[in-house]
Amino acid sequence: MKSWVESAVESWVETGVRIAMVAVVAFALFGFVVMWLWNWLMPDLFALSRINFWQALGLVILSKILFGGLHSHGSRRAHWRRRMRERWEQMTPEEREKFREGVGGFCRSAKTEPKV
Repeated sequence: MKSWVESAVESWVETGVRIAMVAVVAFALFGFVVMWLWNWLMPDLFALSRINFWQALGLVILSKILFGGLHSHGSRRAHWRRRMRERWEQMTPEEREKFREGVGGFCRSAKTEPKV
């Protein structure tokens, strides 16, 4: 009989494998969509040659690097929240009140203390 730790590890491994499989399928599907759109539009509009699947994947990766960056999108919000919390902790009570009055019209939660 397996312990709960072994069962939990197996469950996490199975979940990780499923997520990886879905990611690979989604990436391949996105590559096919890019290839199809390129081959449908670009040769007629701009007299460019047709591309294959691997070139389409290369375009996806290149566009991600050039336009999307290599960072995760959630980290900016967490970084901003952390910086604001540090600033809030360094403010005097008078500065906090002045800040609340300044953003009171823009933010409903400005009347309450931030969660620390």
